[in-house]
Amino acid sequence: TLQGLPPLLSADTRLVVLGSFPGVASLREQQYYGHRQNQFWPIVSTLLSPDPAAVLALRYEARAQWLLDQGVGLWDVYAACEREGSLDSNIRQAQPNDLKWLQNACPQLQAIAHNGGESFKHAKHTRHLGVPVYRLPSSSPANASWSLERKLHVWREVFIQAGLPVIG
Repeated sequence: TLQGLPPLLSADTRLVVLGSFPGVASLREQQYYGHRQNQFWPIVSTLLSPDPAAVLALRYEARAQWLLDQGVGLWDVYAACEREGSLDSNIRQAQPNDLKWLQNACPQLQAIAHNGGESFKHAKHTRHLGVPVYRLPSSSPANASWSLERKLHVWREVFIQAGLPVIG
């Protein structure tokens, strides 16, 4: 059984982006969105920083702190699962995280955004938290049918709705 990553949250988190479960590269690196081709970090740095390249150049710990400073937190809908490879379609025996815990962990919570379809299957649970819930197109390289520009457009709209200071 694979174990997920600990939540990346703070008391100031206004938007939580929920993935499904970390891929092989993310688990190996112990980093959210650790696959080089995942577009998560390019998307958020473009939207929230005047200098996206500087954010992308940061070591993971500094990048994670930068994200928290923007009011964005990260977690996954699954705490553990069995899976060959990184595809969500291969997830078996999934053990969900206690998403209700977000209410206590994030008193400033304004919205939840599900990164991709597998995560969005849990929207019925996150809607009970009393904040807007959004579906984002997956930032995964497996979501190749969506261009970066198209993903940026949708993510921008969600970040604006969540009250984040969008730049890009």
